[in-house]
Amino acid sequence: MSLWQIIRRLFPYVRPYRGLVAGTLLLTLLGALAAQVNPFVLRYAVNTVQHLLRTGQGVRGGAHLLLLVSGVLLGKELVNVALIFGQKYFGEEIRVSISSALSQDAVRRILSYRLGFYADAHNQTGQLQTRLDKGVDALMKLVQDLFIDIMPLVANAVVALVVMFAANVYVGLTAVVLLPVYFGLSYWQGRQLGSTRHDMRVLREDKNGGLLNLIDSAVVIKSFVREGYEEQKQNALQQQLRVAQLNMRKTNFLFDGLKTFVEQLGVVGIVATTAWLVLHRRLSLGDIMFYVLLLHNVTAPIRQLHQMYDELNEVHTYSAAFFTLLEADDAVEVSGSAPADSLTGTFELRHVCFSYPNGTVALHDVSLTVAAGQTTALVGLSGAGKSTVINLLCRFYEPASGEILLDGRPLADYDLHALRRHIGLVLQKNHIFKGTIEENIGYGLVDATFEQVQQAAREAQLHEQIRLLPGQYQTAAQQLSGGQQQRIAIARLFLKNPPLIFLDEPTASLDAVTTEQIKTSLDALKKGRTVVMISHSLAQIVDADCAYVLQQGRVVAHGPHRSLYAQGGVYRTIFDASARSLNVEKIAETLAL
Repeated sequence: MSLWQIIRRLFPYVRPYRGLVAGTLLLTLLGALAAQVNPFVLRYAVNTVQHLLRTGQGVRGGAHLLLLVSGVLLGKELVNVALIFGQKYFGEEIRVSISSALSQDAVRRILSYRLGFYADAHNQTGQLQTRLDKGVDALMKLVQDLFIDIMPLVANAVVALVVMFAANVYVGLTAVVLLPVYFGLSYWQGRQLGSTRHDMRVLREDKNGGLLNLIDSAVVIKSFVREGYEEQKQNALQQQLRVAQLNMRKTNFLFDGLKTFVEQLGVVGIVATTAWLVLHRRLSLGDIMFYVLLLHNVTAPIRQLHQMYDELNEVHTYSAAFFTLLEADDAVEVSGSAPADSLTGTFELRHVCFSYPNGTVALHDVSLTVAAGQTTALVGLSGAGKSTVINLLCRFYEPASGEILLDGRPLADYDLHALRRHIGLVLQKNHIFKGTIEENIGYGLVDATFEQVQQAAREAQLHEQIRLLPGQYQTAAQQLSGGQQQRIAIARLFLKNPPLIFLDEPTASLDAVTTEQIKTSLDALKKGRTVVMISHSLAQIVDADCAYVLQQGRVVAHGPHRSLYAQGGVYRTIFDASARSLNVEKIAETLAL
């Protein structure tokens, strides 16, 4: 993505503030013109002082001059203060407003992407965060440079050059002749640092991603005593980043020194040229200071322009990554338009194949039917493809081949949000948001009353435990135990009260008493609804109307519990192993006492 392409993408964000941009440019242009006052005043002062001394008028004759010069310079500075204040205030309003718009657009776009986008190795949490944060910062610098700073700097340099040429062509040529060298050095500097900046962006993303992973994995790291190993991994990454940063700094320092040398050559050239002209009585003594100050008005903005050029080369890397992230159109979830108001809940998978973005093949030619109003269990060993089926039914992913029907219509035809409003999903590990228990349960129904939240907590067998907490429903939900957090997820399901229910090990982290209580509540909720359930619990498997047995991504058997058990095979192996793990014989003996 070229710099011009990035600038074009910025225009829609800048357009709503074009009035502010125009006002800011006007103020900064006026400031640039005001900067030319000093050379004229200084030349007039030096030449007048020289005349007063030559005519013997001394201090008495110069009092008027001092008052005039001081008044003009002070007045110019007062005007300049007002101009700078307006420029900075309006410029900051532009930056903050565009920054907010960019950040909000990023949130909107990311929320529209499929889950497969986040599964990509290049789109992990820390990498995305770095890409977004650095991208917005880079684009704000781009807005500052392009829409606020460049025009007055260019105007300042051009006006100063025009004045120099108008006053004396030889002096103007002396100033101009070194500019191509200056521009050439900046261009060469940008070429030298291009790959280094890209490498540093990747290293920063990896570093931030690694730090977030350390925090998430703290328990595992400590349990395996791998602190030293993880520290070495991070240190190796940090050393690579250090070398890249030092290389960039070394290159910058070298070229900055060369550009300063070229600038000083210009000063020497101006002084020598004007001094020669003064000696030949073609210029006055005040003209030396006049042209030196004009040269400063040329070189100072050019120096800033080249700093901007260096910054643009750096922000280009992050800006391009930011817009690439925002424009991942192939990752956006595609929604149909069919309403989902009167669903019966019959799902059909016909010859479905699916592979995850990382290449893992999850399903091979899977065909199955989920009958409306019944409970269908998915049974199989870990990695058999059970959770993948639920992900496809929720349209978190799209099948690579085959088709999925809901009530005889392709699942892809339904309005995506309308479909998901009719689905209740409880996973083995559910996400708990930062916030209170009430807020987390209420996530299942945004406009739920507190009484409804309490009722959902009762049905999830959580209400009594919440009452014992000091803050009760205002307690931070992330402070609860894993089992209590699981019940929050189940309470969301009760609050949402959907016609289609998908359960992926909903009671996996609960104790036996709570599991029985939740099972009773879920059994009541299942009545008259379409339920797809994944569970290693014998009690929940045997209650299903129909079970599909998956092995290595294929359906190997299906039917009711007794029929599958009689057939033997994988289902019987899993069932018997589950029974043995529960020590059913001794449990039965105990219950017989």
